[in-house]
Amino acid sequence: MLRKTLLATVATAAFATAAIAGSAKKDIVDTAVSAGTFETLVAAVQAADLVDTLKGDGPFTVFAPTDEAFAALPEGTVEELLKPENKEQLAAILTYHVVPGKVMSTDLSDDMEATTVQGEAITIDLDNGVMVEEATVVSADIETSNGVIHVIDQVILPEGNS
Repeated sequence: MLRKTLLATVATAAFATAAIAGSAKKDIVDTAVSAGTFETLVAAVQAADLVDTLKGDGPFTVFAPTDEAFAALPEGTVEELLKPENKEQLAAILTYHVVPGKVMSTDLSDDMEATTVQGEAITIDLDNGVMVEEATVVSADIETSNGVIHVIDQVILPEGNS
């Protein structure tokens, strides 16, 4: 269901990197808020009651979809997921973007798998840049006080949510 053709522009990647550079004193949530390019992600984290978790000690590695990545989902998808009755499904999708521990880009290897907080594994592919499932990492290694953020250009979905 995801449009696999969406690619983040260099300007978006540069903006995201510049907006959150030097934010090592902020946690993952505060870093995402201050960036200004993760408004949908932040709203989803709030709707799923995951703010306290992602402000916790961690460390966490978050593969963070940009607002453009959420906008590429089929029309009405985000609005539907943000409804209270879909909180469990939203939490599953969001925690599929989080890996326990602090995984920097230098820790990645081609075809490695990492188990997400949601419980399923994601695959990292290094053949054509850095990819997490079908998403491209457009900005990596944004350090926070409780982990690291890697910006991705698509929302990735666990089995049964695509």
